[in-house]
Amino acid sequence: MKSDHEKRRRLAYVARRYYLDDQKQSDIAAELGISRPMVSRLLTEARQLGVVEITVHDPEVKAASLLERLRAGSSIKDGILVEDGAGDAFTNQLLSQGAVELLEQLQSRRLGVGWGHLIGQLVTWLEKNPRHGSSVTDICPLVGNASIPARNYQSNENVRLMAQQLGASPHFLYLPALPESLEEKQILCSTEIYRQIHEEWERIDTALVNIGDYPSSPDFASLVRYGGLLQEHHACGRMLVYYFNEDGTVIQSDQDFAIQVPLETLKQCPNIIGVCSANTSSKAVKGALKSGILTHIVARSSLIHSILEFWVSSVDDYDYKIEYLKFEEGTPFPEVLHRNPHVAYKVDDLQKYIDDADSVICGPMDANDKGDQLAFVWKDGAILELYQEV
Repeated sequence: MKSDHEKRRRLAYVARRYYLDDQKQSDIAAELGISRPMVSRLLTEARQLGVVEITVHDPEVKAASLLERLRAGSSIKDGILVEDGAGDAFTNQLLSQGAVELLEQLQSRRLGVGWGHLIGQLVTWLEKNPRHGSSVTDICPLVGNASIPARNYQSNENVRLMAQQLGASPHFLYLPALPESLEEKQILCSTEIYRQIHEEWERIDTALVNIGDYPSSPDFASLVRYGGLLQEHHACGRMLVYYFNEDGTVIQSDQDFAIQVPLETLKQCPNIIGVCSANTSSKAVKGALKSGILTHIVARSSLIHSILEFWVSSVDDYDYKIEYLKFEEGTPFPEVLHRNPHVAYKVDDLQKYIDDADSVICGPMDANDKGDQLAFVWKDGAILELYQEV
């Protein structure tokens, strides 16, 4: 009688030939001098004894986990994450579809639209997949028109096409994104055209902005507008015609003559969706997330996974309910949390304990999609994690 060890070795061999070497059961049977039904029984036994374990990687479960981690460490409330497609073009179609689905989830009504590669791709996708019964009633551009012929940067035309496919009313901005000078911008911003679009900006409930890289093509007169500031402050990305670095700092210039929604007006919008193309870099996404401007994101799951280098154990795995955290390069959580232990408390009034703290490290933020809240604070020389359930 064969020993248990020999039996498992045989089961492992049959399983390896079938699952890893992609051999047919009939071929394995011929090789071993047994019947094909016997091979089938051996494969079943291999699964029953744990020699073979089959894992199904559900992309929706993966995306939900990544979004939960984003909520815990950034201003992001929700989003759509997609798997990589067969090439950049197909991936951009998936991202475009995801952005439209997010608008439907949010029941957006008054929409402001930026520009960029993914915005152009989204318009193309909508032309093939119209949503005439959408909740969107009004659409306006968030930035003026570019002088280049590329469709991705023709704000009014993209707004017109999106409104047509969503069954909404378009509002146009008949001003250039980049006037000739700061003086010309000041004159243009004193016109009735600008006043009307500014009123539209104040009414929007959702903003759709493309997250792009820096440096990039086209350049949008960055040298004239910023001088050496972008290099000095290590710019890595762009939203609309605003530039930011990996720390999330939006770089300001007194000579910036771009015509776009003012940053403070944009921040008042309840839903600000950052959309990434298939080629958006991890540096650009890190900076955009750390800026605290975005409330939602549409991106590749693999891109978000690459910047959320954070691991957490289960408290039930260790004595005394200890939870071990591991932060790697690129995590949005502050550095102080990487280097120091902290004590976690469940509280019934999060704001009360935040007010009583010596200082706030980060938060309050959504801990999950149920609405539970989380914050990290300093109190009497110790780091405390405060957690409040809804």
